[in-house]
Amino acid sequence: MKRHLYSPTTADGFTLIEVLVSVFLLSIMSALCYGTLNYVMKARTITQDSFARLRGVEMTMHYLVNDVSQMTLRPVRDSLGETAQPTLLADPRNTALLSLTRGGWANWVGLPRSTQQRVTYRLEQETLIREYLPVLDATLSVTPTRQSLLSGVKQITFRYLDGTRAWQTQWPVLNLDGAMPDGSGVNLPLRTRPLAIEVVIELQDFGSLRRVIEVPG
Repeated sequence: MKRHLYSPTTADGFTLIEVLVSVFLLSIMSALCYGTLNYVMKARTITQDSFARLRGVEMTMHYLVNDVSQMTLRPVRDSLGETAQPTLLADPRNTALLSLTRGGWANWVGLPRSTQQRVTYRLEQETLIREYLPVLDATLSVTPTRQSLLSGVKQITFRYLDGTRAWQTQWPVLNLDGAMPDGSGVNLPLRTRPLAIEVVIELQDFGSLRRVIEVPG
């Protein structure tokens, strides 16, 4: 008996209906996989942005705490060399929110310079800027180094705890007539420090952050 190797009644492939169903199911699965992958990528981007934002806030607080905790009693001359500025000078009405002299400036390469540093904080276009000078008694020709610490800052305020445990909005503390609290004159006290400094940073995304930093000495 001869065996037929091919029978005209046997199907050799998929029908058109089966192909269309397969393509349809594959399209649905691809769309679901793409949606899941897109969600995962967006979640990863949001997580990375959040971590970067938190790191920026953490680094900003680190700079503030480090500068305040190493504050020294060294006044500096102004850029014209005519008057002296206190070791801590702060007035919310000025563009420079806070200026102070700090110690502990690391000198890894042994440059011929002081280990003390004059630091200034400014708020410019919702960005907190930290400036420092290469010398303490700088002139107009000395250009400060600027660091952009934190963006999206709606407002930043400082308060200063004086010797009577009262919070002040500027430092040194003056009476309404511009005289010293003890009435001894109108010259700014050059070597006074508060007991603590309160900083409140209002961010666009995280709201208000508050930190009280103890001043040494």
